[in-house]
Amino acid sequence: MKLLSKKAMCNSHGQDSSYFLGWEEYEKNPYDEIRNPKGIIQMGLAENQLSFDLLESWLTQNPDAAAFKRNGDSIFRELALFQDYHGLPAFKDALVQFMSEIRGNKVSFDSNKLVLTAGATSANETLIFCLADPGDAFLLPTPYYPGFDRDLKWRTGAEIVPIQCTSSNGFRITESALEEAYKEAERRNLRVKGVLVTNPSNPLGTTLTKKELQLLLTFVSTKQIHLISDEIYSGTVFNSPKFVSVMEVLIENNYMYTEVWDRVHIVYSLSKDLGLPGFRVGAIYSNDVMVVSAATKMSSFGLISSQTQYLLSALLSDKKFTKNYVSENQKRLKKRHEMLVGGLKEIGIRCLESNAGLFCWVDMRHLLSSNTFDGEMELWKKIVYEVGLNISPGSSCHCTEPGWFRACFANMSEDTLNIAIQRLKAFVDSRDNKEDIQNQQHSNKKKSFSKWVFRLSFNERQRER
Repeated sequence: MKLLSKKAMCNSHGQDSSYFLGWEEYEKNPYDEIRNPKGIIQMGLAENQLSFDLLESWLTQNPDAAAFKRNGDSIFRELALFQDYHGLPAFKDALVQFMSEIRGNKVSFDSNKLVLTAGATSANETLIFCLADPGDAFLLPTPYYPGFDRDLKWRTGAEIVPIQCTSSNGFRITESALEEAYKEAERRNLRVKGVLVTNPSNPLGTTLTKKELQLLLTFVSTKQIHLISDEIYSGTVFNSPKFVSVMEVLIENNYMYTEVWDRVHIVYSLSKDLGLPGFRVGAIYSNDVMVVSAATKMSSFGLISSQTQYLLSALLSDKKFTKNYVSENQKRLKKRHEMLVGGLKEIGIRCLESNAGLFCWVDMRHLLSSNTFDGEMELWKKIVYEVGLNISPGSSCHCTEPGWFRACFANMSEDTLNIAIQRLKAFVDSRDNKEDIQNQQHSNKKKSFSKWVFRLSFNERQRER
């Protein structure tokens, strides 16, 4: 007799992906400058640790917020008892204003259309519960965040059908790729309920173009399906082109009074832009009244604490601080990005040109022993175990081409990133030296063989004489 549920016993969580396995290896042997200098450096975690000093400075200057006081009086009891799953109105107002600020105030958001969730993970899963039934499918462009296999599928029973994007055009979404993915879903007898994109992209670190967004809106309009735009990296854009939200394109193309307006949904979070993943602050924004109502009810299974909401409403309401923070954080991300890309370029490793995010999409195809995913896994294991770097292989992101890897750069110090680059350099140099030796040995063998053939030929001619 089985005492556990099928869900508890199933293996569809995705925890056995190389993406998560790399984390496990890191946790067994984490790098520490003093205690474990030969340990594994974590480059598989998209955390933003570059601007904590700005946040800590604000907390020092605003002690009432951190102490849960209002005008000097404690409101601890009030916050401890608050449990309305609609959220604190002051926090929701501050959050939608911050979302507008990141988008250059080109669009505005209505706090009544915002649903608070315990992080973007919860927001994405809640949206799938609202939009799809078990067995329905969502189309996702590749490569995509490995955690989506867990977030979108594990508990909802929904399916993912990849939109196959390739390096030939910088992994951009095309009309033909969208149509082929839709046909693939039909061949699998899956009902397509929508498309989900990350903008900026994780793992590519690129923003979607207006052309791509217009293509997506035309596609979902024609197919009468939903579009989810996960915009949790919107505040990390550090180079041109600037970030363009799907909401901006909706308005520019006069979708406000069409059915498409209600079928486009945005996911946001403070985990990446503010570097606060531990605060578990996520949100769903939708123009569909029924989606907002259903998602609000579901949010009771994953609320944001009232203390967190109070603290962040005070921080986000400080417009002078948020403006300075966003600007300075983007400058720091740009500098760190250039440091990694430049360091890799010097050792013969190139990255996809990118303008956002906390990571680079690294091209190591030339280092593969064979142009296969087995070759990719062989290289990945060497980088984890021999080089001591946990990076994410492209296959874990469902990339169709072996040899691409995601490397994060914002979750460590400059010194640690320098060490990571030097480790890779030593690895590449040792490979080059081995190849030089092998080539020299091969060349020597060819020379020896040529001399042998010459002597044999010469002796034969002598005998003929």
